[in-house]
Amino acid sequence: MSRFLPTPLLFDFAPRRLAPLVLGALLAGCAAGPDFQAPAAPEADAYLAPGAGAPSGGAQRLAAGADIPAQWWRLFRSDKLDDLLRQALQASPTLEQARARLRQAGETLNAETGGRLLPSVDGNLSVARQKVDPSAFGVPVAEPPAPFTLYNASIDVSYTLDVFGANRRALEGLAAQVDYQRHELQAARMALAANVVTAAIRQADLSERLDATRELLAAQVRQRDIMRQRLDAGGVSRADLSNQELLVAQTRATLPPLDYQLAQVTHQLAVYLGQPPAALRQPPMRLADLTLPADVPTGVPSALTRQRPDVLAAEALWHQASADVGVATANLYPQFTLTASFGSQRTRAGDLSDGVNVWNLGLGLVQPLFHGGELRARQRAAQAAYDAAAAAYRQTVLDGFRQVADALRALQTDGDAFQAHDDAWRRADEAERIAQGRYRAGGISHLSLLDNQRQQLQARIARTAADAARYADTAALLQALGGGWWNEAPAP
Repeated sequence: MSRFLPTPLLFDFAPRRLAPLVLGALLAGCAAGPDFQAPAAPEADAYLAPGAGAPSGGAQRLAAGADIPAQWWRLFRSDKLDDLLRQALQASPTLEQARARLRQAGETLNAETGGRLLPSVDGNLSVARQKVDPSAFGVPVAEPPAPFTLYNASIDVSYTLDVFGANRRALEGLAAQVDYQRHELQAARMALAANVVTAAIRQADLSERLDATRELLAAQVRQRDIMRQRLDAGGVSRADLSNQELLVAQTRATLPPLDYQLAQVTHQLAVYLGQPPAALRQPPMRLADLTLPADVPTGVPSALTRQRPDVLAAEALWHQASADVGVATANLYPQFTLTASFGSQRTRAGDLSDGVNVWNLGLGLVQPLFHGGELRARQRAAQAAYDAAAAAYRQTVLDGFRQVADALRALQTDGDAFQAHDDAWRRADEAERIAQGRYRAGGISHLSLLDNQRQQLQARIARTAADAARYADTAALLQALGGGWWNEAPAP
């Protein structure tokens, strides 16, 4: 809802017409520009179309309507992960920067509040050497007086009446900026927690894949060595040995990238903890250190816009743009300034304390008449910025719902993928156990046994990657839902 004011007097300035307007504005306490209203919650009862998004395999269930805990990472029930998050939240430079920006915005609001809502009072002390010629004022004298020293001590008061709400709108915009920085801090905390959890899961995944790949390489090397012996005995062809040597070379080539990726994610984890990479002493996480949450809270879809910090930050910027429209509109109207001064002026410094002998009281008015279209253009620019902020808010809301929908679908496909890879691994593991028995009984060669072990290790690597994806996408869903910051205990 907007509050409408009469059309500004840009060329026709009539004090008798202006007085009732000023009096009415003062009594009503109105402010130019639109009154910002928080957008209504979207009418949504689901993130996905009916029948989509439920995790498969029975390992996880979506707890619709269940609230997200503030420390959502505890759902993974890992003391090691909790310790990493504790270090990160205490020492992260990213959070320290966000806190400092919030303090800066708060102090800026404090400064502008004092400067705009309260009168300014200044003490003034001055000494001036003067010479006065009375004849310049039409007072004939036979001889002009000699130069003298004038001492002045006064208190000056100035106050601009906020008749049309320019100051109130400006402070409203600064308060919205404080809200924005507060939500940015919440977003930074949420992102840091999600990044630490994701990095720890990634570290565990790469560590286990690296170990399994090394075991696979060792099996392939043993297989190659046996084939070399059989080649000498005429049991295999040179082409078979060449293919096995190619397989060994290909597997060995995968080790350096995996090792680099593990080092890279470990270095990134150290930065999240506020440490240089060389200072990180924690051993790599293992997936066995984590427990996959059986019940995943999803909250209420209609509450998502009040929970995601990025949506709330976009709303704060929209609010600030609304206040800027009010400032630009109020600048079209007159400004009234009260001034007062009282003090003592003497020709001797010792006489300044004798009492007040000079004072003044005044009311000033500044009415814009002609600025080359500047003020109207600034108002239109502020309105355009308001429209852009409103569109940005709507886009942020849509992106938020999309991210939640993507994460829900990821959990479903992760469940399907893990179930398939787990079935393949179990079959490969059973085949390897059968091969072990047959080898001990002399039914198959050592080469056949190694081939079964290779298949089992490859299935294990794929299963580990699918398992890690379930953990990572569970964390991504909890982040997309807002991270539970609203359930934090109040700061002391």
